[in-house]
Amino acid sequence: QVQLVESGGGLVQPGGSLRLSCAASGFTFSTYVMRWYRQALGKERELVASISSTGGSRNYADSVKGRFTISRDNAKNTVYLQMNSLKPEDTAVYYCYAINSLNNYWGQGTQVTVSS
Repeated sequence: QVQLVESGGGLVQPGGSLRLSCAASGFTFSTYVMRWYRQALGKERELVASISSTGGSRNYADSVKGRFTISRDNAKNTVYLQMNSLKPEDTAVYYCYAINSLNNYWGQGTQVTVSS
């Protein structure tokens, strides 16, 4: 059974930090590109960050460059999103997503709220 389970969301003040984790199971994690998406209330889902299967290539949305860092540990089947200098506009549900040439999977999402 394929599972992507996000954790680490919560309420944080502007300027604060959070680290999201996404634990994968049921598929060969090391062969998948991993991505973090987010969806704010009333808005479309947007790509935040992406990391290649080996971790050698990373890409970010312009809105988070220099503040967010995506990483992965293939031994632990886990992908992370370190979020620093958080802003109220980062408030959204954050989703983990796995994709290769054959399949793609979504996690259930974790809420991140940035507010004073």
